[in-house]
Amino acid sequence: MSSLRFAAVGDNCIDRLGAPIGRSLVGGNALNVAVQLARLDHYSFYFGAVGCDAEGERTRAELEANRVAVEHLRVGQRNTAWTDIKVLPSGERLIAAENFGACAGYAPDEAELAILGTMNHVHIGWLDDGGALRRRLSRAGVGVSQDISVNADPADLGVEGLSIVFCSTDQPRDAAEAMAADFLSRGAGCAVVMRGAEGSMALTARGRAETGTRPVEVVDTTGAGDSFIAGFLHAWLARKPLVQCLESGRDHAALACRHLGGFPQEGMPH
Repeated sequence: MSSLRFAAVGDNCIDRLGAPIGRSLVGGNALNVAVQLARLDHYSFYFGAVGCDAEGERTRAELEANRVAVEHLRVGQRNTAWTDIKVLPSGERLIAAENFGACAGYAPDEAELAILGTMNHVHIGWLDDGGALRRRLSRAGVGVSQDISVNADPADLGVEGLSIVFCSTDQPRDAAEAMAADFLSRGAGCAVVMRGAEGSMALTARGRAETGTRPVEVVDTTGAGDSFIAGFLHAWLARKPLVQCLESGRDHAALACRHLGGFPQEGMPH
């Protein structure tokens, strides 16, 4: 498959993992997807905002180290976003607190919108714009996906015009399938439901596919869903069958579980 031009728009953050891990890592849905697509040898561009602080500089450095284009990384006056993650004895991760910092209120300007219109595909992470970017890109005929599980405000949860909507749930299979069918009825072209250890499923108007997980020795699940998205998009843009798109997502998520964070990085003590 030849390299494509992907852009990821929206959130970045410093994931601060509590004891017993005690390390901080650069992450965020949009940023992780951008990095993983670059690691798949695509031209990857990140559009978002960081603070004018050491964590913002650290975020830029990690993007550059992973060959993600950063000319559209905006430096704002607020702090770089952060997320405190509690590590339970079972290994499960829970968000204990978060601060969206410079990400809050971020939106691409007109010049950046024109550049986004040249991409083969645009993925949106957390973005508190009431769906404005999704609608703008859809009207322009740009393929666009979004992970609505990282949003919470109903104004940011629309799916109309999305080529692909991604979401995560721990609901039973029937409920997950009903959720996917609802997304299609509301205007999404493809609905992908990530179900953690239960695997994943995808629905389009033409068919349905499902796959399980790939066994792996889990180090950290942080960012596994973001890696799934990158793997799915990689196969989707190559016009692979739906089940192969899920398998590509599954395999990349499994790889992400073998290291701390959404992509390999040294991290810092926290």
